[in-house]
Amino acid sequence: MPVVRDLRVLLRLRDFRRLLYIRLLSQGADGVYQVALAAYVVFSPEKQTSPTAIASAMAVLLLPYSLIGPFAGVLLDRWRRRQVFLYGNVLRALLAAATAVLMVTHVPDWLFYVSALCVTAVNRFVLAGLSAALPRVVDAERLVLANSLSPTAGTLAATLGGGLAFLVRLVVSDSDAAVVLLGALLYLCAGLTALSLAPTLLGPDRGAARPHLRTALADTARELFAAVRHLGAPRRREAAWALASMTLMRFCYGALLVLLLMLCRYHLAATPEEGLRLLGLAVAVSGAGFFAAAVVTPWTAGRLGPGWWIVVCAASAALLEPALGLPFATGPLLVAAFVLGLITQGAKISTDTIVQASVEDGFRGRVFSVYDVLFNVAFVGAAGVAALILPPDGRSAPLVILVALLYGTVAVAMARFERGKDSKRGDVSRETSPPR
Repeated sequence: MPVVRDLRVLLRLRDFRRLLYIRLLSQGADGVYQVALAAYVVFSPEKQTSPTAIASAMAVLLLPYSLIGPFAGVLLDRWRRRQVFLYGNVLRALLAAATAVLMVTHVPDWLFYVSALCVTAVNRFVLAGLSAALPRVVDAERLVLANSLSPTAGTLAATLGGGLAFLVRLVVSDSDAAVVLLGALLYLCAGLTALSLAPTLLGPDRGAARPHLRTALADTARELFAAVRHLGAPRRREAAWALASMTLMRFCYGALLVLLLMLCRYHLAATPEEGLRLLGLAVAVSGAGFFAAAVVTPWTAGRLGPGWWIVVCAASAALLEPALGLPFATGPLLVAAFVLGLITQGAKISTDTIVQASVEDGFRGRVFSVYDVLFNVAFVGAAGVAALILPPDGRSAPLVILVALLYGTVAVAMARFERGKDSKRGDVSRETSPPR
């Protein structure tokens, strides 16, 4: 097969392999660090976890992506990318080690969160740099394949890193600090791997004139507002509706994740260790739902249309989520984890497809930056709302019902839009068809 042949050629490219090693080690360390952070905040026996603490942890993990992400490229076009990978990962190793020290010395929570926030903020530059550097190590003919392989491999590495963290936490050591130190070691390995690449290989080239940093940052902000205005045009309303729908569905998923964390910690398990194992199982089941969505969505969205598939996903969630969630029992919640993983990822794939098809190429990158901001801010906002509603043991029928109503609102609103779009298409078809 041509794809398999190209993949083999790709992996023979020495510099591509080295860049891939940096990605695998960096994102594997991210998975380890994030699971250790969640375990410390939610499942430490000495801590009385609250929804507010969970919301704070989510903000630490996700807000840097939202606030720093759109502006990272401005700085990456000024710094040597190889140096970003070297110093960025070494800095994260030191900060992660500092986080481990803070865990064992029981400092005030705000100091711990500042340390974790710094680790995740640097991550945005490393990931953006990995994407920007890819064309410097792969020829144009195989760039699409490389863009498919690298992020997928990185996501798999992050998942495996999270699994390794669970294993170390439950089997080798019950110390969250030890798991964080494992993440620090992987960050250090990623930084040292960058030394195998020539300093100038990954760019950027120094010859081109660049605007002043303040001007570049202001231009980036203006470009993001231009992308929002671009979505307001009549021909791109489906993309705007899909983005709004996905933002609300992401909000629902975030609220239910906080609910699940509290249930695993205080209601469904007798001990924190048992709760952590149950959470790991739920995450794995939800991941299976994400995989199922990748298999099912191309077929269903191809026949229904991606907009109508979003309607089906949201309507299914509105019906199934209260039925599976209100018993607050392990079995139904695991089924709900699978269903919501499938529904959320199915809607996201459809939204990506609509945005890619509807938005002009010159605006596509900026629109996806806006999409990224909405996606993460909705998740953090959901955690904040859940913190206000949830009781200490996580059993909140009002939150479950509120989420079901939001899913139902998305289904009804998106269905009305799709029906109107289909009827306009039918009217145009009748007007342009020749008389018999």
